[in-house]
Amino acid sequence: MNRLITVFLFLLSMGCSTPGQHFGVSKWVYEKPSSVDQAEYEIVRLSPDLLGSLSVDRQSTFSGNPALEQRLRDYRYIVGPNDILSFTVWDHPELTIPAGAFRSPEIQGHLVSSSGEVFFPYVGKVHVSGMDLVEIRRDVTQRLSRYIQNPQLDVRVASFRSQKVNVVGQVKQPGFFPITDIPMTLVDAIDFAGGASDLGALQQVQVLRNGEVRFFDVLALLQRADMQQNLLLESGDVVYVPENSFFAVHMLGGVIEPGSILMSSGRLNLAEAITRSGGFNDEVSNPEKVFVFRNGKEKPAVYWLDAKSPDAMLLATRFELQPQDVVFVAQTGLARWNRVVNLVLPTIQTLWQTQSFIDRLND
Repeated sequence: MNRLITVFLFLLSMGCSTPGQHFGVSKWVYEKPSSVDQAEYEIVRLSPDLLGSLSVDRQSTFSGNPALEQRLRDYRYIVGPNDILSFTVWDHPELTIPAGAFRSPEIQGHLVSSSGEVFFPYVGKVHVSGMDLVEIRRDVTQRLSRYIQNPQLDVRVASFRSQKVNVVGQVKQPGFFPITDIPMTLVDAIDFAGGASDLGALQQVQVLRNGEVRFFDVLALLQRADMQQNLLLESGDVVYVPENSFFAVHMLGGVIEPGSILMSSGRLNLAEAITRSGGFNDEVSNPEKVFVFRNGKEKPAVYWLDAKSPDAMLLATRFELQPQDVVFVAQTGLARWNRVVNLVLPTIQTLWQTQSFIDRLND
């Protein structure tokens, strides 16, 4: 970020030293230097019509998740090694380990061995790993019926220790969390970890399972009830909440506090960005020339706001910024915009490409 600011300040000094034409129309088309691709770029003025074409109806993004709902309805806990099971045989206290306020689950229950077995009186070794409680109850009851007439048996998990989910990254309390008889979803796991920290990016939560990574926009789930962004977790899953530096916009030029502004809530409009950067620097800024550089699939887009016009800030409140947008407020006396933008855009593109390369390496 410091490098980007330094480059911009250098380019501004070059632009200010060269006299030339000023802005007088709402759209300009310019050509890039011969050293760069000759594709043309447009500088488009913000207008109500333009904002209407760019706006997104966030409320319409509601989406259910029937597959997840069905998995939650069908969920059953599967016992595994290191779980502690508690058996109660009614009217046969000699077969039930007495519970007590100061007795640990290890003492109160039966430890499932590494081979997946427990030992029970009369019955002997019973393989329980890979079975749910209903199956275990049925099996042990059938075995006990050889020695006890019509045994009434209850089986519970006294301590869930065989299955865990690891939550790491930008959460308040990272760690391992046991999977229990209550199904654990992605949102549940993040909640168990205390929620995302101030630096967490819920827009791009990663779940690592069996060597594969899936991405979920948990913020869309929380804000717009997009249930497609939730998942039933399994033992061994790793949930990673990344740091949110990517989800930021960069304020440069004639503002009081240039720098990066995090999109902590996932949304940030142009008016908010200007306000959070301290507003315009009256001594050096030219509010008539506020520009937003946005990385596009084929070529960057450049939007222009004349912040001195009566409806400017109303337009700014409706213009939603995107991650890695660069907002540039021109300085007083800046001339020959084409010369400056020809130097600025290749630099911004290089930084965008570098960030994209780093992101791919991190993946």
